[in-house]
Amino acid sequence: METQFELVLLLLAIAAGITAVAKKWRQPYPIALVIIGVVIGLMPYSGLEELKETFAEDEFFHFAIISIFLPTLLGEATLNLPFSHLKENKMPILLLAVIGTLITFVTAGWMTALFLGLSIQAALVFAALMAPTDPISVLSIFKSMGVNHKISTVMEGESLINDGLAVVLFTIAAYQYDVILDAGTGGIGIALGEFFKVVIGGLLVGGAFGYFFSRLTTFFDDYPLEIVFSMLLFYGSFFVAEAFHVSGVIAVVIGGIIFGNFGTRIGMSPTTSLSIRTFWDVASLVANSLVFLLVGLEITRMVHSVNWIQVLIAIGIVVLARSIAVYSTISFIRSLPKNWKHIFNWGGLKGSLSLALALSLPIDFPFREEILMLAFGVVFFSLVVQGLTIKPLVSLLGEKATKEEKLEYDRIQSRIYRYHSGRKQLERMTAEGTLSSIVYNKLVDQYDGELKELNEELERLYQQEPELRKESTARAIKQALYAEHEALEQLERRHLISNQITEEEKRFIRDLLEREDMGDQVALHEHKKE
Repeated sequence: METQFELVLLLLAIAAGITAVAKKWRQPYPIALVIIGVVIGLMPYSGLEELKETFAEDEFFHFAIISIFLPTLLGEATLNLPFSHLKENKMPILLLAVIGTLITFVTAGWMTALFLGLSIQAALVFAALMAPTDPISVLSIFKSMGVNHKISTVMEGESLINDGLAVVLFTIAAYQYDVILDAGTGGIGIALGEFFKVVIGGLLVGGAFGYFFSRLTTFFDDYPLEIVFSMLLFYGSFFVAEAFHVSGVIAVVIGGIIFGNFGTRIGMSPTTSLSIRTFWDVASLVANSLVFLLVGLEITRMVHSVNWIQVLIAIGIVVLARSIAVYSTISFIRSLPKNWKHIFNWGGLKGSLSLALALSLPIDFPFREEILMLAFGVVFFSLVVQGLTIKPLVSLLGEKATKEEKLEYDRIQSRIYRYHSGRKQLERMTAEGTLSSIVYNKLVDQYDGELKELNEELERLYQQEPELRKESTARAIKQALYAEHEALEQLERRHLISNQITEEEKRFIRDLLEREDMGDQVALHEHKKE
């Protein structure tokens, strides 16, 4: 036990060192970890032989990724993803995550059986392994470049949903295939029934856990305890869902979204919310660092038995299947710039979940070794080649780093928001009697002076960059219309106006929201005239 603990610390130290160097040089640390992991695995470092033997075992890798790291990574991602961002980008997210995943599954499965000679079942299993995306490397690159946040939101939202669906498809293909085949024409019904059972079951478990722990936080203002609640939420929902043979991944995603949005709003103080997010940020960094180093170590196991021709064919199949899925689902969404679709396509990297699922296949599973070899080859190509070329691609397509004017605008806006929030807190403290009016007036004067200067800077920036004013106006109009729509729904629930009028007004608001040009302050004025 002591030796195992020392090996874990050694692995963590190596991962932390590589991550620190990569971040210092502003390079994507997941790719650096994979490459160093492969180097460690291939080179005869006598002092690391025991570490390689321990952590490259199939059982350990699968257990670490699925049972330890996956709930952490999913939970942290959902906590930091506002529901409003998901709602705003729901169409491309759902199209990519649901329809795109199914298209990838079917096309990759068909091509694998046709060109690589695997059985139908083995081809479908491989296709399911290639369906989930791992955007961590890409998102770290986007963050350093200042790429439009909507691209990151869509890619992260897609990953959260398609991870769950891919696991469901893998389970059906690997373990339900014979039952479905024996049922003949009724097999389609069995497959669909199993699919919806696992998905809906995961939604129910995650929803129940998320709501329960969100409500539980309202009874406490103790951030260490509430951090424990979040741990119980993520790991509890995952293992309970798995115990009932429904999707643990979907359960964690739904539970985390509810907890990170509803729970934060109703039951967490600012200190608690910040502490929980900070804790999971640290946990996610540790998990990611270890995961990608383990991926590098694991990949080296297959080097000596690789059929490079088959791997190259598999890479072509996966890239083509992803391209078909992306361009056939979101090409008709007019609100998405054309260049973004190329980024979504090439940025759909494969990662640790694919390898962990592949390693979970029984030893006697037909074509198991071929599936492992192909999965390892595609994941390595995806993380290293696609990961290293996504940045030049983004620059080539014109989605380069955010303009300095936009960064300055964001800086001013963030300070205005901060100062207004601080001023409101002082008002609340004064109303409660916990702050004297003398201190209040002095501090408020400081805030007002800062806000006046910031608004003057903002006006100068608007004059230099009229497009910023237009974007800000469009965003404000959209948020105002959403608020109007919510107000109408409240009136409808309270039966204060007729359903006919409610539907007319809501339809008018939806028409305004669908307008492409909302940056000229016309929409709200037209609404008032109506």
